[in-house]
Amino acid sequence: MKELSLYILDIAQNSIKAGAKNISIKLEIDHKKDFMRLSIEDDGCGMDDELLKKAFDPFTTTRKERKVGLGLPFFKELALQCGGDAKIRSQKGVGTYVEGTFNLSSVDLIPIGDIPSTIVSLIVSDSDVDVLFEIISDGRKFSFNTLDVKKLLNGVKITEPSVLRWLIEYLEENINCVMEV
Repeated sequence: MKELSLYILDIAQNSIKAGAKNISIKLEIDHKKDFMRLSIEDDGCGMDDELLKKAFDPFTTTRKERKVGLGLPFFKELALQCGGDAKIRSQKGVGTYVEGTFNLSSVDLIPIGDIPSTIVSLIVSDSDVDVLFEIISDGRKFSFNTLDVKKLLNGVKITEPSVLRWLIEYLEENINCVMEV
């Protein structure tokens, strides 16, 4: 994958397939420490110990369409190439936590990508799932929660085209403010 946002989408889609009703995505950036952490946590069905041990194995997947699952293995490989690591915790019936750490100065680090479109894609794919997105960059912070937006909409569907356009603009503006160096 060419952007971190695509990894976010892939992992969060796994969360939705696992029955998650809440997905938390957190991106932490610290330029002075040359450090970035991306974490995705859900309250889906979780994994048993056997599946958890094989989670980063490309030949392990719960899908029936094909016998390989490359999202998590490629995510871990990217983190390792960038001087970081990836880990996963999961408990059956509780949920899953995936984390990758990266050195910002690594020549192998891919662009963050289009986070607003990724979040809107998650909303469109299952509007019943609540998404919390948080970005912290050099002490500046922005949080977005679909629960808050749904309350503000007062019955208007979050998937209405005009709402989705506004969400993209709102997310772009606020993420850009936090990311300014």
